[in-house]
Amino acid sequence: MLTIIIRALVIYILVLFVFRLMGKRQIGQMQPFELVLTLIIADLATIPMAELSVPVLHGIIPLLTLVVAHYFLTLISKHSTKFGYFISGKPIIVINPKGIDEKALHSLNITIDDLFEAIRGAGYFNLEEIQYAIMETNGTVNVLPKSAFSPVVNKDLKLKVEETSIPVTLVSEGKLMKDNMNLAGVDTPFINKIMKKAGIEKISKILILTINKSGTIYIQEKNKTSKTFENTEVKS
Repeated sequence: MLTIIIRALVIYILVLFVFRLMGKRQIGQMQPFELVLTLIIADLATIPMAELSVPVLHGIIPLLTLVVAHYFLTLISKHSTKFGYFISGKPIIVINPKGIDEKALHSLNITIDDLFEAIRGAGYFNLEEIQYAIMETNGTVNVLPKSAFSPVVNKDLKLKVEETSIPVTLVSEGKLMKDNMNLAGVDTPFINKIMKKAGIEKISKILILTINKSGTIYIQEKNKTSKTFENTEVKS
């Protein structure tokens, strides 16, 4: 039993290491050769864990071989566009101003229904709204809408707005984030003022507390509704 546990842990750590080297891509974001590699690794990893008659090295060596192969394939793809197209394919325009490109669908081996499902996933339901649709190498479809159906942005309305900023988390699940507090230039008394404003008695009862560059504060007590107010309201 102990042997099985040790073998499983060794293979698990190795597979984890392999996927860390491959990067933080989701399955749907992988290139074809990366997906193939993932499937093979999953199959190879189960053999030495389940079969005690198979030496652990017989599972480790193929995994390391695939890691090296993946590294060189990625390296060559970066330096050779043609090779990259060969192993991963290239983006293909499936909808253009003239309509659906049937030859493109045929080359991709997808149906009209598959295309409709993809463009609905991109947030579009009418073909007349689409100027271009491109099938990416990982199988996702990106859509460029016609100008008449493009979302209106602040620039179009000539509105002056402040640049958005990433909120800084000051308290998370009842714990003070000291490094983030230093980053935001706030201290514990400031947190206490926010709590008093929100009607929260203890820090341990705070689910999340954030503040952004413009001074907007977001706070939510555990199992309660969130509250939002400006920094000036806390100081007053």
